[in-house]
Amino acid sequence: MRRARAAVTREPGAPFTLRDVELEDPRPREVLVRMTAVGVCHTDLGMQATWPRQLTPMVFGHEGAGRVEEVGAEVTGVAPGDPVCLTFASCGACPQCAAGQPAYCDSARDLNLSGGRGDGSSPLRLDGAPLHGGFFGQSSFATYAVVHERGVVKVPSALPATLAAPLGCGAQTGAGTVLNRLRPEPGTSLVVLGSGGVGLSALMAAVAVGCDPVVAVDPVASRRDLAVGLGARAALPPDEGLVAALRDLTDGGAHHVVDTTGRPEMLHRAVGALRPRGELAFLGLGGEVTFDMMRLMAKGVRLHGVMEGDSDPARFLPELIDLHRRGLFPVDRLVTTFPFAEIDAAVAAMRDGSVVKPVLTFA
Repeated sequence: MRRARAAVTREPGAPFTLRDVELEDPRPREVLVRMTAVGVCHTDLGMQATWPRQLTPMVFGHEGAGRVEEVGAEVTGVAPGDPVCLTFASCGACPQCAAGQPAYCDSARDLNLSGGRGDGSSPLRLDGAPLHGGFFGQSSFATYAVVHERGVVKVPSALPATLAAPLGCGAQTGAGTVLNRLRPEPGTSLVVLGSGGVGLSALMAAVAVGCDPVVAVDPVASRRDLAVGLGARAALPPDEGLVAALRDLTDGGAHHVVDTTGRPEMLHRAVGALRPRGELAFLGLGGEVTFDMMRLMAKGVRLHGVMEGDSDPARFLPELIDLHRRGLFPVDRLVTTFPFAEIDAAVAAMRDGSVVKPVLTFA
């Protein structure tokens, strides 16, 4: 067993508490990673607030980056000392994984959201008792994480861990929705609703492939300013005149809208802002939404539910890193760093909108 420091959630919605925990040695297809950075994502906070009580105490965190410390007996893709980015877990054997779509793995819930490994066990212990983990296959709000080898992607040693961390979820979700699912033609219009880490990643990808215009929508003025700095032609608040303004900016309606809010009223506005045969991709975690089916049919609207940007991380994350190297995906402009011990301050800064992508660093 190895000692680690982790941010533990004692019950649903409770604050993070830093505790000393223990980790098992990696199993044959697992990797032990010493964390150097981890992003904070709205998914961590949303799931923390609604997490089943029977699966607590729990360690969250799913945008990890670090160095391989130890590998299990059957691991071949990475070796001790390799810098890596952590991402979601997948089985590698089901039809979706075989088709290069691990985000829709048949075992996704068991491997990512069950509070442990797919077999129900957890590599974590707290005060000698089992501690739930395995969040998105990693639980990286900790100084060490035990990760399945399919959730580990080797990255260039020159890439700072603070930039590698967001790639594993938020960046690949936003950018992948544009590059892997929508695949817009240069010159087509694209609107992003919500300018957090996911939305701005979608925006940067749209700018990189030549969408024009690209328009952002967000209630926070500083985020709207950042969106314009990243290449948006305009950035608007979500006020009553939003749909009319979007239709005017996109010459009668957008070709594509990416919604990261999950809010029913924004999804309805998205449909109103589309041109005939336009496409709406929705990424935000929300509840039920009711659409007027006749309205969708009359406009020929195409709806896309997207998980993890349709990403096969082993293929797609190197593509994002190459875009960053070429100056086309400046994810560094989204990141603000905090020491791991200041996780509560990082969460507060994300919630009040003053920080887009908080990334925790480990000494």
